[in-house]
Amino acid sequence: MTKTNFYKKILDPSDLTIQLTQIKSLGSIVFTNGVFDVIHRGHVTYLDLASQLGKVLIVALNTDSSARLLGKGEDRPLNTLTDRIQVIAALESVSYVTWFDEHTPLEIIKLVRPDILVKGGDYDMGILPETHFVKSYGGNAQSINFVDGYSTTGLIEKILKNKLTQL
Repeated sequence: MTKTNFYKKILDPSDLTIQLTQIKSLGSIVFTNGVFDVIHRGHVTYLDLASQLGKVLIVALNTDSSARLLGKGEDRPLNTLTDRIQVIAALESVSYVTWFDEHTPLEIIKLVRPDILVKGGDYDMGILPETHFVKSYGGNAQSINFVDGYSTTGLIEKILKNKLTQL
């Protein structure tokens, strides 16, 4: 298989440590995470806004098993980790993409030590252990409001409803 141009933006978590010095030399690091299963306007707007907060945007994706821990259903994610990684890496606003297998990205955040942690507007930043860690070394944590009307769950429900009305 031919490697795409965005392939260089994909960082295996085990290689992240090796590349971190070079990444940090590029400027302030913004970190966010999520499943990013079926990419929609809300996702790309969120990631673009997050990228504007610093020089480097690192996006960590939940692995398939980690995504299932979030209670979105046994059939989720719809797209495999490999597919989700490549779609996110192809976005202009994303500098690097990696992944984590735990319930939260705290361990990878401890490794990266971003300048800014960003989450979606549905999170209470004050109660997240990730926020407390980032603030412990002087970093910032903030949320970005969602674009109303866009969610993967809502999109899946709409597809299923349309399918049922066609039967």
